[in-house]
This record gives sequence, C-alpha cells and structure tokens, in this order.
Amino acid sequence: MLAHSQDSLKRTPLHSLHVSLGGKMVPFAGYDMPVQYPAGVLKEHLHTRIQAGLFDVSHMGQIRLLPKSGRIEDAARALERLVPQDIVAIAKGRQRYAQFTNADGGILDDLMVANFGDHLFLVVNAACKEQDEAHLRANLSDDCVIDSLADRALIALQGPKAEAVLAKFCAEAPAMKFMDAGPHEVAGIKCFVSRSGYTGEDGFEISVPAADAERLAKMLLDNPDVLPIGLGARDSLRLEAGLCLYGHDIDTVTTPVEAALEWSVQKSRRSSGARAGGFPGAEKILAHFDNGASRRRVGLLAEGRAPVREGALLFADSAGGEPIGKVTSGGFGPSLSAPVAMGYVPVSLSALGTKLFAEVRGQRLPLAVAAMPFVKNTYKR
Repeated sequence: MLAHSQDSLKRTPLHSLHVSLGGKMVPFAGYDMPVQYPAGVLKEHLHTRIQAGLFDVSHMGQIRLLPKSGRIEDAARALERLVPQDIVAIAKGRQRYAQFTNADGGILDDLMVANFGDHLFLVVNAACKEQDEAHLRANLSDDCVIDSLADRALIALQGPKAEAVLAKFCAEAPAMKFMDAGPHEVAGIKCFVSRSGYTGEDGFEISVPAADAERLAKMLLDNPDVLPIGLGARDSLRLEAGLCLYGHDIDTVTTPVEAALEWSVQKSRRSSGARAGGFPGAEKILAHFDNGASRRRVGLLAEGRAPVREGALLFADSAGGEPIGKVTSGGFGPSLSAPVAMGYVPVSLSALGTKLFAEVRGQRLPLAVAAMPFVKNTYKR
C-alpha cells in the first residue's frame, strides 16, 4: 500500500534533485516533497536566517489572468469580484497578498497577485489550486482568459544573502524592493521574479520553465552560502514570521478580520471606500471591520520549553473551565530557542501579555499572548 501511495503522488520538476541531495521525501498536498535534507531541520532553519536557503515550491499553482479587452484594469476589476483587496491599485511590476472569500466571509484560499502589465499573475496554494482555477473559470471567464501555467516550476531563495547570490545571475535583483514582481532573465533563462517569500526573510521567488528548473537550482546551490531547505524548516520559519498556513490558521469559516489580516484589505474596499464591498461575504467581513469580530488570531509564547502543537486547547485558567480557544500552529522556534504558537482566542483575551494555558498531555502549560512576528522580518523596503 505504501508503494502504491508513493506512486500516486505527483512530482515537481526538482524531484530527482531532491533525491540526489538526500532529501527525506514525504507526501504533501498530493506531491512527493522533501521534509528535510541530511543537515536537518534545525540547521536548515538557522542557515536560512543567517545566509540563504533554496526551497522548492513548485507544487503551488501558477495562473495567468489575461483581460479579453486588452486593458489590465478590466482583469483587476474582475478579480475584485472574488477578493476583498484593491487589485486595481496594484502598479505594474508590483505584487499584493489577497484572499478568495466565500459567501459567509470565510477564506477559500490565500494567494499572491502581481501586475505584469498586460496580465495578472497569481500564485495559489497547492492543495487548493484546482478548486481555485475552477472558481476563477466559473466567475471570470467572460472577462478574462484563464491560463494554468502547469509547465512552470517555482523556487524560493530566502535569507540575508539571497540578494548577493541572485545578483550573480540577475543584474536587476539588487534594485528590486519587497513585493516588486515581473519578468526577468536569471542566468539567461526567462523567468518571473518577485522579491517576496514566506520566511520573514528578504528573498525572491522565481517562476522558471520546468525544463530549466533543475539547471537553475543547481547553479544557485553551487554557491556555498546556499543550502537546500525542506518543508520542516519552511514551516518553522513561517511560524516565527507569524504567517498563516492555509487549512490551519485560516480556513473557510475564518474571516480576514478574525485572522488579523485587516492590513491586507485596503480602505477602497471597506465601508465608505471607493469600491466598497462587491466581493463574496462582504456583508459579514465589513461588519467585522466596522463592529469588530468576537475572536482573533494571536501569537503565543510558552513559559516553558515544551512545544505547544496545533490542536491544543486553550484555557483562561490553570484548572477547570471550558476551552476558550485552540492552537492552530505551534512548534519549536529555532531562532528564539523557545516554543512559539498561534491560535484563536476571544477578543477580550487577545491583549498582549494576557496569560493563558494550553492543555498538553493532560497538563495545562502557561503561555502569554505575544506580538507577531516573533522574529523581526528583514524585507527590503
């Protein structure tokens, strides 16, 4: 059964490279992916924080929205029917974080949207990419040609030395600022490059034709400052950065306001804005903006050394009482050398420093609501 299960998994264009590098392969979002390499999760995590790490994120979905009218603003206005963000205001060569929402205000997926001048370029989560593409086709086909770019790989180069590494292959890289995005040549290969990532570190995401992916990855890995990084360290890095993982920290029953993602919804789409509402679940989401939500995603720092994992129930008291929330992501933060977690609690218990208790193996461990990110980000503004 195990062999059959492994055979049924999809493989990214870098699969052979992962195996040759000693990657420990595990099923993830329908793909056979490296969870770690021989260096181990701890070293991979710290190396990314200090130097640079290379991640295979080719399992993510890449989609192009081409306006049938030829006017990019028409594609932007069409996409605004599905997300609460201001897409019209994304300048050419820039990228923005967004969420697909449902009729109840919940989040169907989170995504990145870039303006490439004549079309919008979207990157969506691996586990949701088929339903996201279907969602786009069902709602935007009258206005846009929707292309799934299945022939492209996606790699992320993250860390304080990422710029110096990429500059050897892409002369424009040093001039890029956080959330700049567009077509660039990397080592003579026509790529799409954004100065972004999901680690809290400065870095780049590079969309490359699948046929060129391994060659480019090997060139980047030839630099002694770069190590291959697996899913284990990717998860601990994004947790320290206070970034949501879809299906865990955000889902179909969580609004952007509950998820503490208000910053991602521009004023133009909020009540009294120039293009207020008009997206799925607008009534509930805007009510949360105007009147507040009853719960909120918060950072949590444990007092001891024991990690508090996803699913742990949260309590207001050290004994007795009903659960007041639960942990949605948690683990050990190598950069802090301490446990870190995120979870949902009533707004009345969401103030920084509020003491709570997590139930771990029948015991209630003390922790406190903490500011996020847990590790200061190093984005190049």
